[in-house]
Amino acid sequence: MMAMLVQIVLYDGFDPLDVVAPFEVLAAGGDAAGGALSVELVCADGPGEVVGGTRGLALRATAPLDPARPGYVLVPGVAGPTVGDPDEGAVTIPVLLARFAASTAVPPLRAAFDNPDVTVAGVCGGSLALAMAGLIEGRHAVTHVLGMDLLDATGARAVPARVVDDGDLVTAGGVTSGLDLGLHILEREFGPRVAHAVETLFEYERRGTVWRAAGHAPVTV
Repeated sequence: MMAMLVQIVLYDGFDPLDVVAPFEVLAAGGDAAGGALSVELVCADGPGEVVGGTRGLALRATAPLDPARPGYVLVPGVAGPTVGDPDEGAVTIPVLLARFAASTAVPPLRAAFDNPDVTVAGVCGGSLALAMAGLIEGRHAVTHVLGMDLLDATGARAVPARVVDDGDLVTAGGVTSGLDLGLHILEREFGPRVAHAVETLFEYERRGTVWRAAGHAPVTV
């Protein structure tokens, strides 16, 4: 039986920790699950080196993004300055996200959302990248605290939680939440024992409650 695949999407300006944190967690989880999960770095433009937004750190995509493959497609956020004038050539986080929204990654991501065998995930600004591309309007999601208002403005339904599970869309907040997202995926697919084994290996404990649109609605008192 073919292992479940998690494709982590590289694109210009990606935040390295948004990529590496879930990659390491999911790789360890695949080992703990007896090889039932594999994780791969991909790019919409095919294999090759992609330059991230932190001091030019680059990672290599080993395959093209394939929305037909069952499993998960994970979109990281971007790294860069938060202030600066784009008219003067400043490549800020909003500029990088806008570039993503107009990039070759959007059509295959739209196809991934249309595939019932694929769950799309976002870490930090990855949720904003999906939102600015018009892919998650009306969906519950979270992003970095600095981007929550913008997430709402795109038509997504921002939820201030560490991880938000909205079915075939799973998102996580700030940069380090990629660890929590990876562990949630492991628990969701393989159960708590595999997730706990990876938590123990990494000496890391997940933060917060995973939010879902389920159960009793809280009453304001």
